[in-house]
Amino acid sequence: MAKEYLYQGKKLEELKELSLNELASILPSRQRRKIKRGFSDEEKKLIVKVEKQDRVKTHLRDMIVLPQMVGKTIRIHTGKDFQQILIQEEMIGHYLGEFALTRKRTVHSAPGVGATRSSSSVSVR
Repeated sequence: MAKEYLYQGKKLEELKELSLNELASILPSRQRRKIKRGFSDEEKKLIVKVEKQDRVKTHLRDMIVLPQMVGKTIRIHTGKDFQQILIQEEMIGHYLGEFALTRKRTVHSAPGVGATRSSSSVSVR
């Protein structure tokens, strides 16, 4: 049997029933401050859109993942294209931008000729 996810001792169903102010009281301080100051018009539209649809596209990387978003697919803008993310329970309280990376991983190839002292003794042929 899979272990049920708890956030601050509350199950997902309990989190969904909480009002925004009650949810803010159990979130970290940065997220609590954002909720207490109020969401922007675009963020309010995103919340309504997520409740109605399963697939949503957004540029709002600074939106907090709310319990109502769990199980939905959100396409988050990375600056170049949209990255598709399935919202899971463990993501509650984080920002959407944390899950859509904007930079690629650095992949280095082998060093070129002259890059190291030992490479001068290696033949070029």
